[in-house]
Amino acid sequence: MNIVSWNLNGLMSSIKNGSLDVLEEKVPDVICLQEIRTKQEPVIIGGYHHYWNHGERDGYSGTAMLLFEEPLQVVNDFQNGYEDSEGRLITAEFANIYVVNAYVPNSQKNLWRQAYRMEWDEAFREHVRMLTEEKPVIICGDFNVARSEIDIYAENMRQYWAEQGYSSDERSAFESLLEEGLIDVFRELYPEKRSYTWWSNRLNNLKGLNVEVKKCLAAIACIAMVRLLDGFMTA
Repeated sequence: MNIVSWNLNGLMSSIKNGSLDVLEEKVPDVICLQEIRTKQEPVIIGGYHHYWNHGERDGYSGTAMLLFEEPLQVVNDFQNGYEDSEGRLITAEFANIYVVNAYVPNSQKNLWRQAYRMEWDEAFREHVRMLTEEKPVIICGDFNVARSEIDIYAENMRQYWAEQGYSSDERSAFESLLEEGLIDVFRELYPEKRSYTWWSNRLNNLKGLNVEVKKCLAAIACIAMVRLLDGFMTA
């Protein structure tokens, strides 16, 4: 199963500027998109089943999933009943596996949304735990956390050590998620590789953080292979 996960920071603008054309060339089995920022539902790529989870607030957050094979079912709700109004979760069920697309909340500057982030993380961990009791799970998306120092450009460590995306609570929550029987596939295959997926516009340079597409998780019971392909992660 080839999976692509991508935080678009705006679906309609990505379609307009042709950013998504590369996906038509690769023809992955599953495409997970985060931060689509629209309630429109265009045909992104022909031949795929399109599934959407829009946030209540238009122009903010939201996720989408494109599946080449029709799944058994697709749900946007948390297994434990947690109510999410920001469209941050899609779960697709296949015969032998679940694929989860997650857009984890950002704690924001000065960590003013961290309490909400921690609540969401706990609900998500319970959601994953319930899924893994039934069959293997692959989770991909934007986790809005840099797991360790190797995920931050070395010169930026002093800047980020206590900020959003690298606070101790965020990293602890991510480790707790892994303890549900998951592995960080990228780090499993590339334990010492420095690779980044996000760059601040304010920095105006290529000194980044690894917070999103490289964080693809797979249940231990699931055989997963990951490779870097033209800047994308496929699993």
